Amino acid sequence: MGKVKLLLDVVSDLRSLADSLQVVADAVAENDASAEMTTTKEPEEKGRPKVAAKKTTAKKTPNAEAEKKTLTLEEVRAVLAEKSRAGYTAEVKELLNKHGADKLSEIDPAEYSALLADAEVL
Repeated sequence: MGKVKLLLDVVSDLRSLADSLQVVADAVAENDASAEMTTTKEPEEKGRPKVAAKKTTAKKTPNAEAEKKTLTLEEVRAVLAEKSRAGYTAEVKELLNKHGADKLSEIDPAEYSALLADAEVL
């Protein structure tokens, strides 16, 4: 009976995964459809050739760039852990001390980008 319950749990998890994938696929399709809807045609004037449809693109705003560059503790931890595994453990500790902390969790999130920039040099 235990194996049957385990199999039923797996089937349930697979159905949940399928539902999640369907939601993602629908969101992507909706995004593509909205991108196609944003294309516009310029009105045709007499004596002028037809103008191809222009696709509008969203301009990057400073806020969008800031959100994109905002790093999480987990992302920084992953990079530093990889450097540490590559043999740079002492250097990683020095970087943490340079940024005013003994542990990564003590570092101000505003310092994450500078810390990663320093870590990339290793």
